[in-house]
This record gives sequence, structure tokens and C-alpha cells, in this order.
Amino acid sequence: MIKRKSFYTVLGFFIIALFLLNGCSPEEKIIEKQKIQIGEDDIREATKAVYRTRERGERTYTYLSADLSGYSKPASLDEFTTHFHTPPIRQDRTGTCWCFATTSFFESELKRMGKGEFKLSEMYTAYWEFVEKARGFIQKKGDQQFVMGSEHNAVILRMKQYGAVPATDYTGLLPGQTEHDQSQLYREINNYLNFCKENEYWNEEQAVAYVRSILDKYMGRPPETIEVDGKTMTPLVYLENVLELPLDDYVSFISTTSFPFYTKGEYKVPDNWWHSEDYYNIPLEEFYGAIENALNNGYTVDLGGDVSEPGIQAEEDIAVVPTFDIHPLLINQDSREYRFTNRTSTDDHAIHAVGIKQGSPHTWFLIKDSGGGAHRGAFEGYYFYRDDFIKLKMLSFTIHKDAVKDILAKFTTETVEE
Repeated sequence: MIKRKSFYTVLGFFIIALFLLNGCSPEEKIIEKQKIQIGEDDIREATKAVYRTRERGERTYTYLSADLSGYSKPASLDEFTTHFHTPPIRQDRTGTCWCFATTSFFESELKRMGKGEFKLSEMYTAYWEFVEKARGFIQKKGDQQFVMGSEHNAVILRMKQYGAVPATDYTGLLPGQTEHDQSQLYREINNYLNFCKENEYWNEEQAVAYVRSILDKYMGRPPETIEVDGKTMTPLVYLENVLELPLDDYVSFISTTSFPFYTKGEYKVPDNWWHSEDYYNIPLEEFYGAIENALNNGYTVDLGGDVSEPGIQAEEDIAVVPTFDIHPLLINQDSREYRFTNRTSTDDHAIHAVGIKQGSPHTWFLIKDSGGGAHRGAFEGYYFYRDDFIKLKMLSFTIHKDAVKDILAKFTTETVEE
């Protein structure tokens, strides 16, 4: 039989313990996460799928995300080995990430090659890309998509055709505007081109002129000449004589089993609207290795791939592959191909890799991003991409040929498809 004093002492301790347990907030409770084990040594916490809400204007929408609490990640930009790049800027309400990323990439290249520091106009290139898309639509009698997006190598094509200008010479903004919004512009051009198709109106010169009138209304007319150091010159002369950017020295890569490795072929995504077949196809191991090696050797990389993923959290500034998608150790050529084929990996955004942090068990990449999400976190305009995200979700990249000499040597005249 328990003595009365001892009984009340035990009861008191029990009540205090119960109070403390129930008084803890949910954030203070320690919840043991499920573990996933691959092999004998690799044990990782399972990523939990969660739904979040976000307001966009007057609308609130729900989306699938991931619980990334407790994930180890770089604490600051200072942890990365970085290469010169101009400060991040926003693309606002436009589909021109391809142009923002590639323009940033070329600005870094100009500095790397010792040609100086330049801030170039993204919207000058975007204007002419809209023109050429419309021209292609008319030439093919409507048998072509008119999409807002495009690819890295479109910037090369437009610069070769129309040159380039400093950002101060063409902003693509009308007087009084401070942000880009091309939604109405896109609708008007699409409506007009659909009208041409429905009425079989294929006068290329007049159709392109009308499309330009829409572009001029929303973006302003781009300059035919600019002033540089007291000299008047065309955008083409500026590109050739001032920038001296060697556009033929840049190559684009993909990694797909849909056609043989070490051959060139088409990157089959909607934004490759002109069906360019100028993509070097290499195995995933070399694809990822080329990106990592380039950043370790002073180059930056122009990347494109899928960012509509639950493993991207703007508020945390990181992009990882959650274990509920696939365990990082299981990412390979086939898992990547499966997601590309069933369209769970899509080509929806272009970004600029400007730094790297080597480490174990993961390497991290510093990403400069013009999208709105990148500007919601602590490091405005940047994301930290983990190596597994690069391997699974980045689908193409453009780079200077000198950074991939060993890979290009594997492409012979017999294996390259012209």
C-alpha cells in the first residue's frame, strides 16, 4: 500500500507532466519522420507531400508542395563559388524567361572573355522573336504554334539577324510603365493570327506589319540606330564591332533516349517552335557532369527545364526532388526519360546557373532566376538547386564550346545528323 504523502507526490508529478505535454504548440512537438533506406548506408528522411495555398491577385489557389523542414541547405550566397553575372531582374508578366536567362548568360560570357561589363536589352530580342514567330505562322499557313516561350538558341538566331542593344536603349516599356505585362499583347497577336488562318489570309508582308503594329502599341518600336561613345551605329554593328560576341561558339545539349547519343537532333518541346535539330544528345552522366565541370572551371551555364514542381519552395529558396517523387539514388536515364515522355517533366522555364557549392552528400547550384517565385525568398532573384533536381528536371543547357571540348570530340561527321 502506497503511503498518502508518496501518493500525492506521484499524482502531482503526473499532473505537471500531462500539463506540459498538452501545453506544447504543434511546432514544438518532435515528430519522428519516416525513414527510407537504399542499400546498407544510405538512410534518408521521407519527404511528406502537403497542400499549400497562395493568393494571386483576387484568387486563392491550392497546390501540391513538400514539407522541406529540416532539410540541410546552404545558408547564404557566400557559400557558393560564383562567377560574374549582372544582378537579377524580374521578367514580370511575360513568357520571356528564355530571353532573360540567355541574355544574362551572354553578359557573363562577355565578362569572362574580357570584353567588359554590359547590360543588354532582353526586350529588343523578344520583340524580334515575336515578329519571326508570326512570320513563321503565316509562311506555314497556320501549321505552327504561336507560343510566348522560346529556347536559348532563339536568342542566338535573333542576334545574328537583328543585332543587340544596351538595356538603356530599349526597355520594352511605354512611358510611365515600370513593369512588363504582355498578356494582352499575346492575346491580340494570337487573335489576329487565328483570323488570318480562318480566312486563309497569307500575305506575309502585310501580316507581319500588322503584328508589328501590335508590338509597337504595347512595347514601343525598337531603335534602328543607337549612340555608343558618340558614334551612331545599327544594332548589328554594335553586336559585331562593340560586343564581338562569338555566337557560333555556343552549343546546346539535351539527354534523351528517343534518338542515339552522340548525334544531333530535335528537342521536341513546344517552345522549340521552329523545330531546331541543332541539339547535341548525350547520356545523363555526361549531361550533369558537363554542367558541374563548367561551373568549377569559370563558366556559367544557360539551363532550361521544369520548375512546376512540389520540390521547389520559393520561401525556402531551394529546389530538390522529394522522396515521394523518387529517391535521389534512383535517378537515372530511364527515370528521367519516363517523366519527360509522360509530361511530368516539361520544358517550362529558363534560368542561369552562376555558382556552385561542392559537398557531400549533395552539390548545390546557385541559380539566377527572372521568375516571380525567385523573388519571394530571402535571396531575391536566386534559388539553390540541389544536384538531384538538376539531374532529373533540367532538360537542356547552352554553353560555350570550350567548356565541353571532350564531349564534342565524341561527335564525328558520321554520327552528327545534319
